[in-house]
Amino acid sequence: MGLKWTDTLELAIALDEAHPEADPLRINFVDLRNWVLALTEFDDAPEHSGEKILEAIQAAWIEERE
Repeated sequence: MGLKWTDTLELAIALDEAHPEADPLRINFVDLRNWVLALTEFDDAPEHSGEKILEAIQAAWIEERE
């Protein structure tokens, strides 16, 4: 079973592993969405994303880095 948009912490961890050079404070939502869609573990409908879910993923990624 793959990751869904609601798996914010797991997505944040996967993004951190895939993009260790990225600063989650500076990423825009277009890039964040594209990076999530590119994760091999990701298995959800692209149209189910929105600003609130992207904010939650970004916040989890920032928290994971701290």
